[in-house]
Amino acid sequence: MKQRMTTLANALGVFAALLLIWQLVLGIFHVPPYMLPSPAAVARAVGNRFPTLITSSAITAEESLGGLLASIIFGVVIALVFAQSRWIRRMLYPYTLLLQTVPIVAVAPLILMWVGSGIPAVTLIAFIISLAPIIANTTQGLISVDENLVQLFLMHSASPAQLLFKLRLPHAVPSLFVGIRIASGIAVIGAITGELYAGSSRVGQGGLGYSILYASSQLQTDYLFALVLAATVLGFSFFFLVMFLEWYFLHKWHESARAPETA
Repeated sequence: MKQRMTTLANALGVFAALLLIWQLVLGIFHVPPYMLPSPAAVARAVGNRFPTLITSSAITAEESLGGLLASIIFGVVIALVFAQSRWIRRMLYPYTLLLQTVPIVAVAPLILMWVGSGIPAVTLIAFIISLAPIIANTTQGLISVDENLVQLFLMHSASPAQLLFKLRLPHAVPSLFVGIRIASGIAVIGAITGELYAGSSRVGQGGLGYSILYASSQLQTDYLFALVLAATVLGFSFFFLVMFLEWYFLHKWHESARAPETA
């Protein structure tokens, strides 16, 4: 507990230092508010727009979570197929990596034409951008099982299904969570990016990306910073939720999630 409180105090100290530097920059260089608002102005914008921030964050969270869950399901299924055949893996695995190189800003207008605007289109964009880490990390975990363990299973006449679900898949769970940790952050980024193009099926209603466009067009820089803060909080929330689930499922049997022993 003492170590956690120290970590929290250090984090708060760094945050306070950043706010101080921010305020000093404003005072020294006399930056106009429409270019860089003060921390107090951002705090007022958060208070004045709090209901709107909560609504927009909830919409973006729904889209991000939908895309993330879909990427986990499809990513694990694809990784299981890749783990069964080296030939299939060599033929198709490089194409999954293309998902990381596809410029989502170029694909988003196409998805808008195919699916239409609103939550389904943004969820699809979040799914596409977060799928590759799930496939890559889960596949690596499935195929990196110790060969001695594989031979031990085969000596006991284990079927391919038993080998997959009782050895390879449990071994790949830590790698899967690494992929989910990566995907949880970029799912939020993908959702916000998608909202810039297809964020709302109704005028005046949308997620954080849609609100960012509105605040930028109105030169409401304090509100824009508040939206960025909300997006940051949402991304951290996803990340820490995944970290908690990783600890919950792994801490009893895998060393990566165990607390370090103290002398």
